[in-house]
Amino acid sequence: MYKAFKGLWSFHTSLHPVKLALVGYLSYIIAGCILLWEPFSQKGVGTNVLDCLFISTSAVSTTGLATVSIADNFNLFGQVVILLLIQLGGIGYMTFSSFVVLSASRNLSEARTGVAKTVFSLPSHFRVDKFIRSVIIFTLVIETTAALALYAAFLRRGADNPVWSAIFHSVSSFCTAGFSIYNSSFEGFADDFWLNAIVSATAIFGAVGFIVFVDVWRRITHKEERITLTSRIILYTTLWLTIIGTFLFFVSEPSVQVMPGEKRLLASFFQTMTAMTTVGFNTINISAISHASLLLLAVLMVIGASPSGTGGGLKSTTFAAVVGVMVSAMRGKHEVRFWGRKVPDDRLQAAVASLGFYLGTLLVGTYLLALTEVFPFENLLFEAASALGTVGLSTGITPDLSDLGKFIITLLMFVGRIGPLTFGLALAAGTPKVQTDEDLAI
Repeated sequence: MYKAFKGLWSFHTSLHPVKLALVGYLSYIIAGCILLWEPFSQKGVGTNVLDCLFISTSAVSTTGLATVSIADNFNLFGQVVILLLIQLGGIGYMTFSSFVVLSASRNLSEARTGVAKTVFSLPSHFRVDKFIRSVIIFTLVIETTAALALYAAFLRRGADNPVWSAIFHSVSSFCTAGFSIYNSSFEGFADDFWLNAIVSATAIFGAVGFIVFVDVWRRITHKEERITLTSRIILYTTLWLTIIGTFLFFVSEPSVQVMPGEKRLLASFFQTMTAMTTVGFNTINISAISHASLLLLAVLMVIGASPSGTGGGLKSTTFAAVVGVMVSAMRGKHEVRFWGRKVPDDRLQAAVASLGFYLGTLLVGTYLLALTEVFPFENLLFEAASALGTVGLSTGITPDLSDLGKFIITLLMFVGRIGPLTFGLALAAGTPKVQTDEDLAI
């Protein structure tokens, strides 16, 4: 037994950092699937193993797509399991496991520090232990505050079990998971300004991420003269995508044009926010919106959230870098600059590679769904974009997918959580003999 454990641990520590992250998330998914498949997690007629695997993957990847109703198919214990999977997926495999290690000891091993720097894309001089403790504290503070605020909002609206509803949706919002214990998500709260505002603020905090928050706070408190270039790009990209997306949805979407002005603006903002942050909630029926709005939301889902946050997608920094390359090429320039500061060539190369991998994965996933499913093409493309972007918005076709279609979406959600480029590296990477800064750079 000891030799078997020692051999397993030796294999575990010898894995390449990105392979270790892949194995870690996969272990969460399998454990979650087993727990959800057990009778003590279910109610009603029961949920088959494929649907349990789908839900577990969706929770760990913080996607929110569901083949069955969370409220109708899982009891309180099952919903707690889903919430724990969301939390583990949201804060990340390396954050949680490293925090457990730090709770038992004061330092991380050199190997674990290297893996953490790879997963979080941290500089070589960064204090990983301090970073991880701060992320956990930041997560608990935001989620607790959001839960208290949501409790007041649900209580005011007379919602059933407002305590559990507030806890579940605060975690789901911050982790940008999009899971809801309401079958119609937040469609019943489309006119509730405060609930929309609380969910939006929580999701934006999660999507932007701890590093950007600290960067802005240090600037506000005058500890730094300016925020970093990366944080500035994230904030400006998020702001302008929100403004542009809300405006386009407001003026072009027929289903919101019949609403009063304030509700129309609120619905337009919320749907833009939920696609861009990849939180995946909805206050209007997605299956009823126009093709133009489906495309708009799909583009926002592909762009996604911040690389330092809990959201998915291509990432706002990658999108900004690719746009910078295009603009520089049209101007005949050989370097990309933002606010007078040059973007390193290796970052640009990584951005272009990420774009290629991401779009390639999206096209392959959509192609496979088109082979196996009978739904309109635009619905399949939207479903694939939502799965790969770990968003959770759907035109309503998820429960009616074939078994093969469900498995394809499951793979897309898993790849989306790891990241297409990182997933490719995990499959191709060997076992490094010595971990250097070059090995840690993705």
